[in-house]
This record gives sequence, structure tokens and C-alpha cells, in this order.
Amino acid sequence: MPVPQPSKGGPGTTGRENVTPARGTARMPWRIDVRAVLLALRTWTRWRTWVAVAVAVMVGVLIGAATVLIPNPVFTRDIPPVWWNVPVLVLMAALTGMLAATYVRVGGTAAGGDDRDGADSPPQSAAVSRGGRMGMLGTVLAWFAVGCPVCNKVALLALGYTGALTYFAPLQPILAVLALALTGYALLWRLQGMVVCPVPRPRSTASA
Repeated sequence: MPVPQPSKGGPGTTGRENVTPARGTARMPWRIDVRAVLLALRTWTRWRTWVAVAVAVMVGVLIGAATVLIPNPVFTRDIPPVWWNVPVLVLMAALTGMLAATYVRVGGTAAGGDDRDGADSPPQSAAVSRGGRMGMLGTVLAWFAVGCPVCNKVALLALGYTGALTYFAPLQPILAVLALALTGYALLWRLQGMVVCPVPRPRSTASA
């Protein structure tokens, strides 16, 4: 079993120790460590809570108004909402808000990142990008899922009015599940990354 290398001291040392990932996480990088997620939630700050609430309200209002789940004079909806639209919107807004809050900087260090030289290490940068991409994709899927099937310009142009009702509308519950799953996994991934850091590989020195 490889032994993680301790961080070297010196003028460039930030004092932050490398945390070895869980045994299963090292072999399966997509696995979520529940203990790490719970630890990250226990260290959740008040500032992150406010950011999560603000982003959740913003996402809920924007998607809700655009899909007329929130009645407004700007947008119209030909097909009335179904029973699961509002719960999906509320859950999606809450997950997106918490996901956005994981990117808040605390003490000058990006959440889940490394503050050395002001940049993230390559593994952490990949984790940040992966979480952001999954979150954005989940939000787009949620908008398609809770929207009016015949008011969606993409579906209407591709399938027509009858085709959107026949083929696209039955797919909307599946899109809702995918949206919640992607955003939920991205949130768990980000929370895990806040307390579990990959052990850096030793850098190969070029021969003189």
C-alpha cells in the first residue's frame, strides 16, 4: 500500500496538511465518502448558508417564472403544470444553492482548493470543473423538465406541437430525475472535496 508523502516545510508551506482519501475513494474516484460529506456539512459556515439561500431563491424564481410555475404577466403556459413540477423545482433550487455555496471562499482559500501560489492543484481543479459542469447541466435539464412541453422552442421546432406532447412530455419526468441526480451528486462531490484532498504525486525533477 503506498504511503502518502508528508508535506515539506519551508517558506512556501501554507501549514495545511494533505488529507489522504478514503480507501475506497482512492480506487474508485467517483465514489462518495459519506463521512467526508457529513464532516463538511458540520463545518458549514453562516456565510455559506446565506449564499445557499440567496442562490436557491434566485434559481427558483428564475426557473419558476420562466416556466410559469410562478404566475406572472410576462410568460404564458399552454399546458398546465403537473403535480411533481413544483417539488422538483424546490428540490432543484435547494441543491443548486448549496452547490453554489461550496464555491465560496473562506479565509482566502477556495473551498476544496489549494491556496498555495493562488492556484488549485490539477486534481482539485478537475474536481471543481466536474462539479460545476454537472451542476449547470442539471439546471438546464430541470428547466426542460418542469417547463411547458409545447412552449419549449427547441422541442417545438424539432417535433412540432403534436410531437412535443407525444414524445417530449413523457420524457420530462426522466429529465427531472436526471437533473436532481446530477446536481445532487455534484453537491456530494464538492462537499467531499472540501475535506478530502488527493495526495499530490511526487514531481519528477529534470536532469541537469
